[in-house]
Amino acid sequence: MIRFILNDTLVESDATAGTVLLDVIRYQQQLKGTKIGCREGDCGACTVLVGELNQDRVEYKSMTSCLLAMATVHGKHIATVEGLNMDKLSPVQQAMVDASGTQCGFCTPGFVVSLSGCCLSREKVTEDLAVRAIDGNICRCTGYKSIERAASDVAQQLAQKDTTDPIGWSVKNGFLPAHFIGIQERLRSITKQEMANDPTAVTVAGGTDLYVQKHDSMHHNPVRSVANDTALKGTRFEHGECIIGGACTAADLLNSAELNTHFPKLEQHLLLVSSTPIRNMGTIAGNFVNASPIGDLTAMFIALDSTIILRNTEGGTRELKLKDLYKGYKQLDKSADEIVTTIRFPLPNTGTHFHFEKVSKRTYLDIASVNTAIRLEMDGDTIREAHMSAGGVAPIPKYLANTSAFLTGKPANKDTVRAALKVMNGEIAPISDARGTADYKRLLLRQLFFTHFMELFPERFTLNELVQ
Repeated sequence: MIRFILNDTLVESDATAGTVLLDVIRYQQQLKGTKIGCREGDCGACTVLVGELNQDRVEYKSMTSCLLAMATVHGKHIATVEGLNMDKLSPVQQAMVDASGTQCGFCTPGFVVSLSGCCLSREKVTEDLAVRAIDGNICRCTGYKSIERAASDVAQQLAQKDTTDPIGWSVKNGFLPAHFIGIQERLRSITKQEMANDPTAVTVAGGTDLYVQKHDSMHHNPVRSVANDTALKGTRFEHGECIIGGACTAADLLNSAELNTHFPKLEQHLLLVSSTPIRNMGTIAGNFVNASPIGDLTAMFIALDSTIILRNTEGGTRELKLKDLYKGYKQLDKSADEIVTTIRFPLPNTGTHFHFEKVSKRTYLDIASVNTAIRLEMDGDTIREAHMSAGGVAPIPKYLANTSAFLTGKPANKDTVRAALKVMNGEIAPISDARGTADYKRLLLRQLFFTHFMELFPERFTLNELVQ
């Protein structure tokens, strides 16, 4: 039995663990404000707020309910658009009306839910953050300027929010209904659920890939969720390494103050990864074992020279370089009963330079045509060590071993970069597909390779010098 709080009501659901929350909300609970759109986490029509008890407080994140397995929902608070309603329109709902941010109305509930998440966050809300909150919502009627104006209005009204008690402040000031106040204690009363012990169960973390690829079958499969396993979460820094749990999400990386200190452009890089709801759900290990040739996090962590730890059902563990995990298209050096528990990589020092680039048809909420990351360890003007990856140019997430080896020991100058380009072209094999032709992808990777050096060493490189 899966128990959770839906708006103000305790729900005990006998839905199979693989069923997605969207279907329970609409068909079992008859709450039709949460819409069915793409069923791929792309449109945001099914967005809900998910509150999880974290020590002394409830933390809320926006998620797409079309990809959220019921196995993951146990013990959480789910807020749909109906659960945000009060006797009068909330300031978020009113802002959408005043800015004419809706026409057909199909997408409006998702926008309202996402923007209402700003009321619950412990961040100081700026216009940029409010607009970012709706980066996973698509509207096909109004265009976005009116919705952005609504987001700006919400940000202004939340400027005085008490970030130490966002729930209490939001209820007091009419942004949220009163039932949000008692959620913390109510969640404490829900007992922990035991994980499924079925050996045939499919292991699910965020589900952002499995439910896209295998939507129909996942609903009927026994599911074992690792998303709530605290042993697989958390980031720590010790002995010159960063150690990250496999169930950490892209949002966890984005929100890590210490990680952002080590990688000052981390936010810029991670904002290119999908959208806020998907970053709140998709896990690092899930991105790795999905084995997509264009996985963004995979490209980053390969370039960071990461090591992964795999654990089987009997508790046995082994270590493997992430770059060695991929043996062929969707083929992994991993048995079916193994999961990725941990990722670790050496922390940067004063001579470390890291950069990630991605080109896609849309700037946000899109998969890459080509992506690439590079880590350079510098000794003065000399590249002491190099690690470079690329996606979209091979059947697997590609570690550019020959290019990395060629760069090692060379001076960081235009002659080195030009010569390395020839080596790089010899170890990639892009194909023509919906993301672009093979020639186009070669051209993209060339330009992104140049961009790495222009961004990391702007005083040394210009595009004109590199392409001459």
